[in-house]
Amino acid sequence: MNSQYMRVEIFAFETCILKNFWEERIQKQTEERENETARKQRSALQRLRNEWAERLNKKMEVPKTQNNS
Repeated sequence: MNSQYMRVEIFAFETCILKNFWEERIQKQTEERENETARKQRSALQRLRNEWAERLNKKMEVPKTQNNS
């Protein structure tokens, strides 16, 4: 039997399995990415970083105003 004459139904079946496999993987990764984004939004870390940045900025501004006086 010539190898270039592959049965179309077998090829289509294997393609369907591969397509489903990758669609499931993509769906899981999308859900994980969305969950991670939601977790980061709920996290207090960004708020705390902003508060510390404000505190540092205020500390840096105080010596400048004292030197100008």
